[in-house]
Amino acid sequence: MSLTPRREPAAADIIGSLSRAGDLFQLLRDGKARTRAELALSTGLARSTVAARIDALMVSGLVGPAGEALSSGGRPPSRFAFNPSARLVLAVDVGATHVVVAVTDLGGKILAEHRLALQVADGPETVLDQVVAQGKELLAVAGRSAEELAGIGIGLPGPVEHDTGRPVKPPIMPGWDGFDVVRYVQRSLPVPVLVDNDVNIMALGERASHWSEHSNFFFVKVATGIGSGIISNGELQRGANGTAGDLGHVQLARGEDVLCACGNYGCLEALASGPAIARALRQQGLDATKGADVLRLAAAGNMQAIQALRQAGRDIGDVLATVVNLLNPSVIVVGGSIGESGEHLVAGIREVVYRRSPPLATSHLRIGISMAGQRAAVLGASQMVTQHVLSPAVVEATLAGSAITG
Repeated sequence: MSLTPRREPAAADIIGSLSRAGDLFQLLRDGKARTRAELALSTGLARSTVAARIDALMVSGLVGPAGEALSSGGRPPSRFAFNPSARLVLAVDVGATHVVVAVTDLGGKILAEHRLALQVADGPETVLDQVVAQGKELLAVAGRSAEELAGIGIGLPGPVEHDTGRPVKPPIMPGWDGFDVVRYVQRSLPVPVLVDNDVNIMALGERASHWSEHSNFFFVKVATGIGSGIISNGELQRGANGTAGDLGHVQLARGEDVLCACGNYGCLEALASGPAIARALRQQGLDATKGADVLRLAAAGNMQAIQALRQAGRDIGDVLATVVNLLNPSVIVVGGSIGESGEHLVAGIREVVYRRSPPLATSHLRIGISMAGQRAAVLGASQMVTQHVLSPAVVEATLAGSAITG
């Protein structure tokens, strides 16, 4: 699966800042083939300047030949385009009970991938050693080497200080609090390592692969917990301390007597997560201990399970109506093991959001189920890395032979 080529920035957005080859490269990231003359015309740079920068990008491998343009007489001019196969990304999705490791190219195309049954509670050394070992094995499967890695992206199921890559008091990750994930991984693979929480990278992956034309995008993960990823004006919003999007601990009046694992009462997560829905069904006499049991019952046509999912959707919709009023996204995508289960949950969300939000905010709003599914996180981990390593400054440093290492 390949990510949709990046559509921004347009040429007009960066003309005037094209002082380096790294800046010129941003025009080519959309995948469209261009001639030197076309680049000179669109940027206002001299052809000799464009030629020198294209030559440098060609040497790096980031840009490659893309055939010849039509000639108006004489030798047809050569065309050039972004070469996503020049370097590789190791994309990692660490969940509570699984780890997915994938090797992608710089365009997000998955070249090799493997899913491991691994408990995050086993601790950072155990998990990260497996990530490194599996990553090296997948590189061999893809017929590539570790020297071709541009970077590593890792998503973790808990709060992360993105600037340092350190988990911050993660509730289901014993031994991970403050652990230096970046330095530990770089001991074996000395490349840039970027770390974020899983919902943020799922938002990146979902948008890049299926909704790239939408700059205001909101992703909701509904599984063992509930969280969200916020993309506003095309940029992921992490907040002051990296905790933006903590949807699961917004309080609902309906749950004022329901205790949440965080210690507060009435949190959305205590009412609408997989375990919370299962608990409600157990109180009705049904055999349900986890979210998967809820989905099994609903798939079998059990009306109590279907209604429980619908009510969970309404509860989530109560919170999302406020999100729509504040952020005005054009798309809300629901993912996670419960969110991807079907229309019952999403129907409840739509019911409340469209009723409680202003008509102008919902006139073009789309609410749907994740299309990237279980691959959203690894696609987002890849996207997180490429946004960094293909930025103007890092491309320029690479061309100068002094690549930034994070």
